[in-house]
Amino acid sequence: MKTNEIKELTTKEINEKIDDESAMLLKLKLNHAVSPLENPLKLRHTRRHIAKLQTELNKRVKEQK
Repeated sequence: MKTNEIKELTTKEINEKIDDESAMLLKLKLNHAVSPLENPLKLRHTRRHIAKLQTELNKRVKEQK
């Protein structure tokens, strides 16, 4: 998901996506610990996607203050 697509989301949608992505990251980490993932870069991409979502959420919180 690109940055401009994230900016179009509502705050509620961003929070939901953060929760979903965090759950997926946890699942990927557990699966990777048991047996190596076919594409271990998915871990990195998921972490970075969560960071992008959190960055946009923090911007919105600061703008409201």
